[in-house]
Amino acid sequence: HISRKPIENLIYSGTPAIFQLNVEKTELEALTQITFGKKNINKINKTILLVGESGAGKSTLINTMVNYAMGVKWEDKIWFQIVEEDGRNQSDSQTSDVIVYEIFGFEGKTMPFSLTIIDTPGFGDTRGFEYDANVSHRLFDLFRSEDGVHEIHAVGLVMKATDNRVNDRLSYVLNSVMSLFGRNLENNIVALLTHSDGQRPRNAIEALEQTKIKCAKNEKNQPVYFLFDNCQNEDRTEEEDAEFLQIADKISDKGMRALTAFLHNTAPKRLMTTAQVLKERISLMASVQNLQARIQLTEQKEKEINAIQEALKKHSEEMSRNENFTVEIVGVYKVKEPTKSRKLFMLSFFEKAMCCTVCEENCHYPGCTLALSPSYCEVIQEGRCTVCTGKCPASAHVREAWRYVNKTRRVQWTMKAMEEKYMKNKADCEKKLSLLKHMEKDMKELSTQKSQLVDEAFRHVVRLEQIALKVDSVSTFLYLDFLIEKLKEKGDRAKVQKLEEMNSRQDEGTKLALQYVWGKITDTMQ
Repeated sequence: HISRKPIENLIYSGTPAIFQLNVEKTELEALTQITFGKKNINKINKTILLVGESGAGKSTLINTMVNYAMGVKWEDKIWFQIVEEDGRNQSDSQTSDVIVYEIFGFEGKTMPFSLTIIDTPGFGDTRGFEYDANVSHRLFDLFRSEDGVHEIHAVGLVMKATDNRVNDRLSYVLNSVMSLFGRNLENNIVALLTHSDGQRPRNAIEALEQTKIKCAKNEKNQPVYFLFDNCQNEDRTEEEDAEFLQIADKISDKGMRALTAFLHNTAPKRLMTTAQVLKERISLMASVQNLQARIQLTEQKEKEINAIQEALKKHSEEMSRNENFTVEIVGVYKVKEPTKSRKLFMLSFFEKAMCCTVCEENCHYPGCTLALSPSYCEVIQEGRCTVCTGKCPASAHVREAWRYVNKTRRVQWTMKAMEEKYMKNKADCEKKLSLLKHMEKDMKELSTQKSQLVDEAFRHVVRLEQIALKVDSVSTFLYLDFLIEKLKEKGDRAKVQKLEEMNSRQDEGTKLALQYVWGKITDTMQ
């Protein structure tokens, strides 16, 4: 009863026969959209967002959803693929895009609605947690884009039913997933457990409870979950295999019927709050990274000024008598350095950084992956940068394959050269303050700038606490110790107390997740 004429290509002639669906593929600004069938605006559409660990079986699950929507039965002895499954280890997948699959034209077969499935890159990728940070950027682009997705009915947390213990990697994945969403989505998050044998997944449920996942709960106050097996497309020629595979098909069919009922009874949730959460996390990361670089520069300038002051005290008479008398000082300067090289689909490319050419600062790196120009970067608001010192307009920024890096070198200074550097552009009305006074003034200005950026990073953390489903996530804790230290230097006891209280809320799952991240950071430094 399934028409096979114009809609697919045969890629395997066994049992089941496997066909690759012919789809319409559209590359939009913020996403890749793959459409099968024609949309009927008079029909209801349900949207489910899939997130989870790399290698959990999301590709097979998407194909399962598509076959169920099309009404494919076991006895049909056929299987359709909308996602190509070539046997490659999913954890090594080169896919790093958010892909939106749309399935139209089958309303009324097994589902009373058409289906939109949003597939995200898997967390815990073998290429490092920097790739995981890109998921936030991809989803933010998707939710804010005019052509993107603005409401969803469910978030499917995809994980293996065979996960038998809470380890640092699983804790990191679950923590990362929860950090993406706004508070309004809690009752729309469900677990989709793959590789299931049909039994109650005690270990997976225990993992969800131990890591304090905020999600939809059943009448027993346990996480809502649906079971799937991942072998419907495996060959059934051997009778023993067929018997087992038919049981597996029934597990997935039952899971899909239950998921369909959940989607049918679930109202859509707007993604405005989630988009704000993603933006705050991105802004927090960019703000603190910029802060760290500026503090490093400030401290290097302080050392330079202190060295000059010491040299002036020690050699002032010689320098006043001999204009060519020199002292050697370690000076700080900036250079443009190429960004990291990455490989994608066998092609090499350099990551791009969004930099302010006026302040000579990195405003967003790594990140800003899909922005066509600086004006579209996540840290640009109302035409101005929220990160760089001067809060300069977007037109003062570039997005190129290089970034600013602070360097030091030994420099020979004469009195005249020091005056030109530190008394440059000083107004006559300042009554020709001494060189030492000018340097002291510069130091105060640097300290003020540093203080302002610390306060700005603090505001991002507080804002996250107000709107995020999980504010005390790994991506926030990575910066808390740093911010606490800098606020202590300021003597701001109230803010220090606030962040220390947040720091004390680390549960065992978050501690394991941080352990995983710090382990990855250590590995990259060796």
